Amino acid sequence: MLPFMEQFALTERAAARIAEIVAAGGREAALRVAVLAGGCSGFQYRFELDAAQQSDDLVIERAGAKVLVDPASLDLLAGSELDYTDELMGSHFAVRNPNAKSACGCGTSFSVE
Repeated sequence: MLPFMEQFALTERAAARIAEIVAAGGREAALRVAVLAGGCSGFQYRFELDAAQQSDDLVIERAGAKVLVDPASLDLLAGSELDYTDELMGSHFAVRNPNAKSACGCGTSFSVE
């Protein structure tokens, strides 16, 4: 098994934004990053606040932020990095995934074939 930092990484920008969102919500939570079947390319990313850490979750903590990834999603996210971009066209979390062979224009759907 890869060390957790090689399995999934979190940039400083993403950690800062997660910490802001959690603080604004006023409750203890982590950002859950999951991969679901669907989207226009076969798989899609899902981001949601989750207060319930599961026993088999990979937990990444950085700069006061916590990210949870379930084992099934981790298979498709191995070696990936979560970043946060704040640009003129909008701000969003983005996954740089070396396993994705193609992606659609929305940036949240990808294929591994």
